[in-house]
Amino acid sequence: MASEAQFLNRSLEELDVRQVTVADGTGIAKGALLILSSDPNTATAHSAQLQVPIGIATSEKVASDGATVLGAMVRGDVDMVAQAAITLGDLVMPGGVANQVIGIPASTLSGTDLRFILGRCMETASAGERVRIRLMLG
Repeated sequence: MASEAQFLNRSLEELDVRQVTVADGTGIAKGALLILSSDPNTATAHSAQLQVPIGIATSEKVASDGATVLGAMVRGDVDMVAQAAITLGDLVMPGGVANQVIGIPASTLSGTDLRFILGRCMETASAGERVRIRLMLG
């Protein structure tokens, strides 16, 4: 496991999960940040900054296993890795490193494309630290 999100809700049954389309040939780890890759409702694993988040993978997707649908958590709390320092209450978006997030300080929010917002930081974090994120997708 690298920087995949860790679920903080009591059980997967309590999560707000939506189904997304994924490519059969793609492998995706449980807890991977999913981004919108094409229309309609198709997701891939996060790999760079300025990607539109669509959820957190609720199960592992093995490459070429025949599956083309995957659950994506869109609401709830997860622990994610902060790419840089984030302040309590900041909105967050996907960072430039797979499965990591960066904060959007309130002072710069007006210039931010709202499509990139993943959720709100519920703690203060240093770079490389796991931090609680409340997802605000879906």
